[in-house]
Amino acid sequence: MEDHLKDFIHFLMVEKGLSHNTMISYERDLKNYLRHLKSVQGIEAIDDIQRAHILHFTGALKNEGKSSKTIARHIASIRSFHQFLLRDRATSHDPTVHIETPKLEKNLPKVLSMEEVEILLEAPVAKDHFGLRDKAMLEILYATGIRVSELIGLNLDDLHLNMGFLRCIGKGNKERIIPVGRTAAEVLQRYLESGRPKFAEKKSREEALFLNHQGKRLTRQGFWKILKKLAAGAGIEKDLTPHTLRHSFATHLLENGADLRAVQEMLGHSDISTTQIYTHVTKVRLRDVYSQFHPRA
Repeated sequence: MEDHLKDFIHFLMVEKGLSHNTMISYERDLKNYLRHLKSVQGIEAIDDIQRAHILHFTGALKNEGKSSKTIARHIASIRSFHQFLLRDRATSHDPTVHIETPKLEKNLPKVLSMEEVEILLEAPVAKDHFGLRDKAMLEILYATGIRVSELIGLNLDDLHLNMGFLRCIGKGNKERIIPVGRTAAEVLQRYLESGRPKFAEKKSREEALFLNHQGKRLTRQGFWKILKKLAAGAGIEKDLTPHTLRHSFATHLLENGADLRAVQEMLGHSDISTTQIYTHVTKVRLRDVYSQFHPRA
C-alpha cells in the first residue's frame, strides 16, 4: 500500500502542482490512515479496504480527541487518495462513497485592531540588519496580505517597487500581482540597501528576498519565532498566528469600503465564499464597537 501512496504523492506534485506544505499534510494523514488499517485492522491490500474500515479509523481519531477540522481533513485526504486509485485502475472500487464529512465549527479569524497593527509594525528596531529585515517582513505582510509561505518564497526578481507591486506564487503555483503601498516600499528599499547585503555576505548568489543569519532563505519556522518575539516585546497579548496580519489586512480593507472581489484577488482565493468570512468579522467588530461606545447599548 505504501507504493500506492508514493504514486499518489507524485501525482499531487507533478500533475496538481500542490505546494510542498500541502503535500506533506496529505502524506502525513495518509500514512496515519494506512498504518491504522494495517496494524489495527489487519488490512494488507487496497482492494480489501471497505467503508467500515474507514469509519473505524475516523472513529479512532474522534476517540483520540481530534477536532472535527482534523477529522474532515483526514477524510478529504483519504477520499482524494481512493479516487486517484480508482482512476489509476489500481483498485476496482471507492470505499469513501457515502462517507460524510463532519460539520465544521465556523471560527472567525482572529485579527488585530488598526492600533495593534501599528504597535506591532513599530516593534522591530531598525538599527541593524536584523531589525531592518523584521520590519520589512511585517510591513509587506500587512501591506499585501500574502501568506507567510509566500513571503518567505519571494525572490529579488519578484519585486517591482518602482511600479508599486510585487509578484507572488500562491497555492497551486498560481501567480498574482499585488500592489505595495508607499510606506512598505520605502521600508523594503532600506532593507535592500542596508540590511540584506549583510545577510548575503556568506551566500552572495542567494535569490531569496528574506535571509537568515546564515545567508540562506528564511524558513516559516524562523519567521514564526521572530513574530512571537516581536509580539511579546510589543505587549500584544492576543494569540497571534502567522496568518494574523493576513486576516487583519483583509478585514481592515473591507472595513474601509474595499470591494470584496478586489480583496479576493489580492488574497488569491479561488472561491469568493472564502473571502466572505471577513465580512462576518467586520460585522462582529462593529457590534463590539457599538456595545462599547453607544450610551444606550
